[in-house]
Amino acid sequence: MRIGLIGTGRIGGFHAGVLSRHPEVEALVVADADPGRAAQVAALTGATAAPAVDDVLAHGVDALVITSATSSHAGLIARAARAGLPAFCEKPIALDLPGTLAALRAVEEAGTQLQLGFMRRFDAGYRAARDAVHAGRLGRLHTVRAITSDPAPPPAAYLPLSGGLYRDCLVHDFDILRWVTGREITEVYATGADGGPAMFREAGDVDTAAALLTLDDGTLATATATRCNGAGYDVRMELAGERDQIAVGLGDRTPLTSTEPLGPPPAGNPWPGFLERFAPAYEAELDAFVRVTRGELANPCDGREALRALRVAEACERSRRERRPVRLDEIDDAVGVGAGV
Repeated sequence: MRIGLIGTGRIGGFHAGVLSRHPEVEALVVADADPGRAAQVAALTGATAAPAVDDVLAHGVDALVITSATSSHAGLIARAARAGLPAFCEKPIALDLPGTLAALRAVEEAGTQLQLGFMRRFDAGYRAARDAVHAGRLGRLHTVRAITSDPAPPPAAYLPLSGGLYRDCLVHDFDILRWVTGREITEVYATGADGGPAMFREAGDVDTAAALLTLDDGTLATATATRCNGAGYDVRMELAGERDQIAVGLGDRTPLTSTEPLGPPPAGNPWPGFLERFAPAYEAELDAFVRVTRGELANPCDGREALRALRVAEACERSRRERRPVRLDEIDDAVGVGAGV
């Protein structure tokens, strides 16, 4: 099969490498707003560089992978749908709910497939945690703790375009919390701090955030994130039930040091970033997309899943601004969608 890829930045370049090695991908055509960058990725991966999206589509591709700037996602999803092409898109679909809903309508009207890039669903640790919860091995789940800590802030120019820490970063935690537990989030209470570099305050964003989330069965969850974790890249989830307690992301590369005299030694080679930590998961999600495109697999993460995670992020942003708990049905009422989406 022939795949087109739009956007050859860091994640796009990584995806291009994965797709170029996939046994079912016969040809890869890449394009970027910076043609020189697309040419460089093409040279490294054996792909064909195209000047623009029109040229990618003119190559007769069978599917489209979207890893371009966030502001272009919704338009490219709709364009793929109109062309009858299945699409894989890095999160988010759009930075707001109306834009997300418009893109989803285009996909539904065209009857095409849209798979979202929530790679944690393909990580071995999170999959094992989901299996444990769904098999009842923890007993009644009462507490979940989700952590995402980046080792260094992104470039200042990225922040105003990112949608903020809840939509850009914690949205992964909101998605994986729903997926692992099989429950929906009904209420949030969120806050944030901007005591780090001034660029966060200038962008109206925060560098550190925390949210208390209530699930529909009464389970309590916390989700925290920061852009300033000097120890390294730290993504974990702890799940506690009446019978047992488990952790995802706890290993010899976790950037966490015990102060106990007999505790484990500090990580000798802590994770430096998301590509290193989740490389196998990224490969697995793209393999799943190829199989979805070939009709061999049901879509493991369709656009409605992204919509549900974005609803939670929107509720957290409102909670932070208004300093109060926010129910998810408030967000649904504001945009005219039902809680079942």
